[in-house]
Amino acid sequence: MSEWKTYKLGDICTKIGSGATPSGGKEAYKGGDYNLVRSQNVLDFSFSCEGLAQINEEQATKLNNVELQANDVLLNITGDSVARTCLVPTYVLPARVNQHVAIVRANKDILDCYYLLYFIQSQKTNLLSLASGGATRNALTKSMIENYEISLPSLSEQKRISSILKSLDDKIENNRKINENLEQQAQALFKSWFIDFEPFKDGKFVDSELGTIPQGWRVGRLEEICEIVGGGTPSKSRLDYYSERAIAWLTPKDLSNHPTKFTSRGENDITQIGYENSSAKLMPKGSVLFSSRAPIGYITIAENDICTNQGFKSAVPGIAGTSFLYCFLKHSVPEIESKATGTTFKEASGSLMKSLPVIIPTDGIFHEFEKLLAPIFYAQQVKESETKYLAKLRDTLLPKLMSGEIEV
Repeated sequence: MSEWKTYKLGDICTKIGSGATPSGGKEAYKGGDYNLVRSQNVLDFSFSCEGLAQINEEQATKLNNVELQANDVLLNITGDSVARTCLVPTYVLPARVNQHVAIVRANKDILDCYYLLYFIQSQKTNLLSLASGGATRNALTKSMIENYEISLPSLSEQKRISSILKSLDDKIENNRKINENLEQQAQALFKSWFIDFEPFKDGKFVDSELGTIPQGWRVGRLEEICEIVGGGTPSKSRLDYYSERAIAWLTPKDLSNHPTKFTSRGENDITQIGYENSSAKLMPKGSVLFSSRAPIGYITIAENDICTNQGFKSAVPGIAGTSFLYCFLKHSVPEIESKATGTTFKEASGSLMKSLPVIIPTDGIFHEFEKLLAPIFYAQQVKESETKYLAKLRDTLLPKLMSGEIEV
């Protein structure tokens, strides 16, 4: 550590600053050739295209001072996602950022951009504390970031350190791409079987309220092929209702922070007494958990017995299995959103979920579809498990490498 030097980020970054939201409300996002990066796009170590906005050249020109460049580090500076950070992917460019995201651009002659990324991530706890202690709660200001101190080894050692961590992140990204491809295959098979009916095209078809369907099939309600289960939240005032390790319990926020296809538990478990004093219901492994409000449409599969808060209307397999229910609900999100009601925020009620029209095939078809998709879902689950291990290894090495405890 004797060769390491301490700097302020403002002294070794060529840019630190956030942008703005174009005026005009939703009308401002009617499309264009420029992406506008918002806080929901910045996850820890990774970038999400979900909700990525597009703006036109006129709007982008007004934000030229926050034009993103390759190797920029993105840092969320407000709200619940404050201190989340990732490197901007090149496929997003050309792009700008809004006021909730800061650009932290390294001076490449002194500071490796990947080292900067990992340093900021290693400081997340401190940054969260700093954000909550300012004049505006849950906000990091430009001054806070500029004055934040960083200890640096030589540039060559920075690159050696970051290369170790990046190799793990590259493997994680490769797993993500594999799973994304497998997901596309699963959804394509669902469409082939239950929308286009390609495996059954040589048989007779009949008219139905959802169009022509194979003879012998019928249109029913979702509740006929599975059980729709709501959730509940034990009183937050009772500390004995919650535990680090007890009955697995999930909230939509858990899926926002850790979006995965398979889920074993959320940030908090609930105790047996907490479970008994709430409307939460324990569901078996393989249940498809569907967030019904704030927002509608997070979907994950239970890896073990689990319950949820009231922000879910989940599907427990019955006549239809996990694979069909997962694909059906994913396909049905737009329909569910259009039928949801509410003033403060839209919510899909239990009655809405139960009454969703679904095409019910003849006996044996659901079972055959499960057998077809089982290897795809299993491969995805294995990759997600490997990714969790790699992320844990990276997070273990991160503070030790960034502090010089482990020499490279």
